[in-house]
Amino acid sequence: MSNLSRPEHDDAVSNEVEGFLLWQATVRDAEQRARDFTRAIDWLTTSQRADIEQHYIAESLKRARQDIERIAARCFSLRAEYESRYQMLQRRCVALTVTITAGITAVCGLLTRLQ
Repeated sequence: MSNLSRPEHDDAVSNEVEGFLLWQATVRDAEQRARDFTRAIDWLTTSQRADIEQHYIAESLKRARQDIERIAARCFSLRAEYESRYQMLQRRCVALTVTITAGITAVCGLLTRLQ
């Protein structure tokens, strides 16, 4: 079976496309903010304006990348924490089920002996 037909592959491709589109929107936003910033400084030459815009865009994208990396790290830590809690709850449920089943079996065994 091909990797292209697996739902996990579809989710991964979908996530990559969404991430790419979000990053492109971030780039366009940074470019627009850079143009807005330099527009107010009317005494700049064309090359100075371009230099400032490029610097502004680079700094904006650097901060955006740092924000994304910080959020991703937090997501991974939360996932690990929730998986740990889920496994603990799962063990508790299994233990409770085994205990209740053993208790009911013991009660049934005692009732059978008493009759």
